[in-house]
Amino acid sequence: QLQLAESGGVLVQPGGSLRVSCAASGGTLANFGIAWFRQAPGKEREVVSCISRSGDYTNYADSVKGRFTISRDNAKNSVYLQMNSLKPEDTAIYYCAAAREGRWRWCSRDQSSYQYWGQGTQVSVSS
Repeated sequence: QLQLAESGGVLVQPGGSLRVSCAASGGTLANFGIAWFRQAPGKEREVVSCISRSGDYTNYADSVKGRFTISRDNAKNSVYLQMNSLKPEDTAIYYCAAAREGRWRWCSRDQSSYQYWGQGTQVSVSS
């Protein structure tokens, strides 16, 4: 059973940068498409970004395009989300999720595609 554990969430000032990580155990992450989702207080969970098994196909929500970068290191069984130019509206719990994916260069933005979820890490952006 694949297990995911997020880390790295902290309080940062607007305009700051932060990298959150997702470490997998109990399975080989290279077999899965990975996505980051987030949920802000009082709002529905939304997709932030996804990355294919190969790592060379990525997709971003319009709200984070140009500021966030998703990456993966299959050898380390880990996925990362580098967040720059953070805004107060980026405040949320960030979740990583994994989807069994047969295609090497594809990832889904649809939450229903993801079978495995981490517990989340809190990112707060405030002065």
